[in-house]
Amino acid sequence: MTELDARLRAVTDLIVAEAREGGGRHEYDGRIQDLSPDGVRAGLDRLGQGPAPDDAHDARHLQVFEASLRYQLGELELHRKNPLLHLSNLDLACYDRDYGPEDERVAAKAAHLALWPEAVEHAVTALDQVPAPVAKSLLGAVKGLAAGVTDETALRAHARLVAHVERAADEGDPDAALGGAALATLMGTAEGLPVDLGRLAERADAERDRLMTLLAESCAKLGEKDRPPLDVVRELVKDHPDPDGVIEAARIGTEKAIAFTREKDLVPYHDGECLVGPAPESRRWAMAMMAWNSPGEPDGPSWYHITPPDPSWPRQEQEEWLEVFSSATLPAINVHEVAPGHFSHARALRRAPSEVRRLLQSMAFVEGWAHYAEELCVEEGFESGDPRFEIGVWVEALIRVTRLAVAIGVHTGQMTVEEGARRFESDSHLVGPAALSEARRASFDPTYGRYTWGKLLILDLRERARREWGDGFTVQRFHRSLLDLGSPPLGLIDAAL
Repeated sequence: MTELDARLRAVTDLIVAEAREGGGRHEYDGRIQDLSPDGVRAGLDRLGQGPAPDDAHDARHLQVFEASLRYQLGELELHRKNPLLHLSNLDLACYDRDYGPEDERVAAKAAHLALWPEAVEHAVTALDQVPAPVAKSLLGAVKGLAAGVTDETALRAHARLVAHVERAADEGDPDAALGGAALATLMGTAEGLPVDLGRLAERADAERDRLMTLLAESCAKLGEKDRPPLDVVRELVKDHPDPDGVIEAARIGTEKAIAFTREKDLVPYHDGECLVGPAPESRRWAMAMMAWNSPGEPDGPSWYHITPPDPSWPRQEQEEWLEVFSSATLPAINVHEVAPGHFSHARALRRAPSEVRRLLQSMAFVEGWAHYAEELCVEEGFESGDPRFEIGVWVEALIRVTRLAVAIGVHTGQMTVEEGARRFESDSHLVGPAALSEARRASFDPTYGRYTWGKLLILDLRERARREWGDGFTVQRFHRSLLDLGSPPLGLIDAAL
């Protein structure tokens, strides 16, 4: 594994969980990040020391991450307001991924668990400004950290954190809004570009309208011209595998997505192995997720994890969970998570030409690329004989664009969480608890509109490439140029041209 220079190391020391799992920097195995106020200040003081990379793009990429960390942790002090950062610090699920010898992973997990009391001490000291809605939304995730843990010392520390978050849920500030200026700066510093929330909200509305039109056209192909499209979707999602058939359906769909991506040559690299199986117990809160073979690791399999519903749940809850894996929606999830989405992106990340590009991954680009991949597959004719695929793409996109609108609305104070839930009900097929859960996520994940934002800027760039490259444009050339940048901040993607 390549040794990191001091300037890049200062950044990864402030994003330990992401560097360990997403970047494959396993020198961080068995270690925690010091997220106490003093520890964060010391980490911020180390940023920016030493020469910038020789490559101008890499230098700017690194500077964007430095600026983002200074804003997130220095000015906004999110480590004092959001338990999510501390949850990532305590998370043991990273060791369940088969990235190295089992005995080494078991030892690293034990060493990490032994540090829980210290990490919880840091968390309790830091988390003195948690808004009540954030605490309430994350309380289940905080409690879930202890799944499978038997060490009494670690469990006592965990109970202390749970009690602290419960107190914040009861006594915290009832207003979780960051404010418009703070949200715009949070998004902009992370991506190296200015953000006008008003214009972005307008674009979200325009994208919603475009998707609604496409959805109506796709429903008409099924012979459903006269019914409201979202009513058609609510019926389609009831056609799904039973709990025992979910993983097999995902495996078959994954093979199709990989074969189609290879046939059309949609991404630069078609190698690697993607296995499909149930998520480890520690990750079963996620219905579907990609655990990729990270850039810093020896070549090995990536895992597309699927979580069937727990058989102990009430029948209605199982049914709602299974609707995610319907014949209309699972194929879109497959291309997002696997090919040409996250799995394909990970294969390109391993070949990115510098440690900066391999390690410092913009989540707006990561999710924007995978979301773009869904619409790309419609354009390229994947499952062209079955309108349910494109319906699934538009349905997933409607949920994502509504996240963007709700995040802006909630954090600018123009929308309550309850109003956000009603927006999900009117602009997507989600209803009731599912719509409310999506709206609540805005409180603790204010940038969860990143899927649509990233997709739209990639589409914008593709149109520029068509104009500027003229006859030299192909989607293959565009994708290779773009993914050669790794996972760049959105403000830097025009370097692909």
